[in-house]
Amino acid sequence: MPLSNSQRRYLRGLAHDLKPVILVGAKGVTEALIQEFGLALDHHELVKVRIPAEDREDFATQAARLAEATGAETVQTIGRTAVYYRRNAEKPVIALPR
Repeated sequence: MPLSNSQRRYLRGLAHDLKPVILVGAKGVTEALIQEFGLALDHHELVKVRIPAEDREDFATQAARLAEATGAETVQTIGRTAVYYRRNAEKPVIALPR
């Protein structure tokens, strides 16, 4: 489900004070990292990820791979940090505006 502009704006506001929960290491995006990221999304729904990439293309590739592998929506990318959202089907934590 794609996010509307008002929903993205709301989630960006919530993510402003968050610290990165997932830090991508030197090996990049691995299967173990994707599993941990999925667990973090299940628990928090809104997760900030730090991706120390060499250049913008590498950052964009790794950010897209994380979103695609977990079914999350990319809310925002700033510098080397990306914010992702995936609604928890069983116990939603965040109520999105329409």
